[in-house]
Amino acid sequence: MNKAKLYLSLFRRTNRVTESLEKYLSEKQFQMDEAIIGYIKKLEAPERLKAAMKYSAEAGGKRLRPILMAASCESYGGTLKMVTPAAAALEMVHTYSLIHDDLPAMDNDNIRRGKPTNHIQFDEATAILAGDGLLTYSFEIIASELAVSETKRVELIRQLADAAGPKGMVAGQVLDMQAEDKKADLEQLEQIHTLKTGRLLRYAVTAGAMIGGATADQIASLQEYAYYLGLIFQVQDDILDVQGDPELIGKPVGSDETNLKSTYPKLLGLGGAIQQKELYIQKAKQSLKEAGVESSVLVDITEYFGNRDR
Repeated sequence: MNKAKLYLSLFRRTNRVTESLEKYLSEKQFQMDEAIIGYIKKLEAPERLKAAMKYSAEAGGKRLRPILMAASCESYGGTLKMVTPAAAALEMVHTYSLIHDDLPAMDNDNIRRGKPTNHIQFDEATAILAGDGLLTYSFEIIASELAVSETKRVELIRQLADAAGPKGMVAGQVLDMQAEDKKADLEQLEQIHTLKTGRLLRYAVTAGAMIGGATADQIASLQEYAYYLGLIFQVQDDILDVQGDPELIGKPVGSDETNLKSTYPKLLGLGGAIQQKELYIQKAKQSLKEAGVESSVLVDITEYFGNRDR
C-alpha cells in the first residue's frame, strides 16, 4: 500500500468524516508530509540535529494547520502550491512547540503520537536544539520560498512571529502553567487556549486567505472563525484526554488531570464541555457565512475538528 492510500485508510478507520473530506484531508496530508520532510532533508546542518528535527516532523499527526491554510487559500481561488512554503513553515513551528511541551521542565511526556518523545529518543539538549532549529528555519522558508510580494512576505513573517511568540502561543503556555492546580473560569480558559492553540490556527486561516487574495473584510470575518475553531480544537482535545482511545491519540489518557491542567471537562463537566463545543461550532459556521465561504471545505473541517478521535 502506498503512502497516499495508507493515509486515506487511516482517516476512514479513525474519523467520522465524509468520503469527500477523507479524500481531501488524506491527499493534503500526503502532499504536506512530502514538502516538510523535503525542506528538512535539503537543510545544511549537523546530521544529528537534522535527524532530531526530521524525527518529530515525520512522527505522525494530521497536518491540520497546513491543511487549514490550504483550504482557506483555495476558498478564495488559490492553490496548495501557492501556500506550501508558509504551510510547511507553520507546521514546523507547531512541531517545535510539541518538542518543547514534552520536555521534563514542561509536561514531562515520554510518548508523542505513539512514539518516544524527542528528548527520550535523542537527549534533552538535542531535543531543545531540534525545536529551536524548526522554529528558526520556518522563517527562512517563508522569506526565501514563498512566491508573493516582498511586502506580503514580511507581513506573513511578522504575523507568524506574533502568533507563536510572547503575545501568542508562548504567552498561552505561561498562562496554562500558571493555571495548574487552580480553578480557572470559562473566560480564563478561553484566553489560555486562544493564545496557546488558537493563535496558530488563526494564522493558518488568515495567511491562507491573504495568499489566496481575500479582502480585508473577509479576513476579519475569518479571524473570528479561527477564534472559535481554536476553542473547538481545544475542547475536543480536553474531551479526548478524558474518554479518548490511547492507541488513536498516541498517548495515555488522563495526562491533563495528572499535570493538574485547567480543562473544559474539569470546569464544566464532560456534558457541559460537549455543549460548549457545539456552541463554538455554530459560531464558527456563522463567521464563515459572513466571510462568504459558507459552502467551502472549511465548514466540513470545522465539523471534523469538533468530532475527531485523535
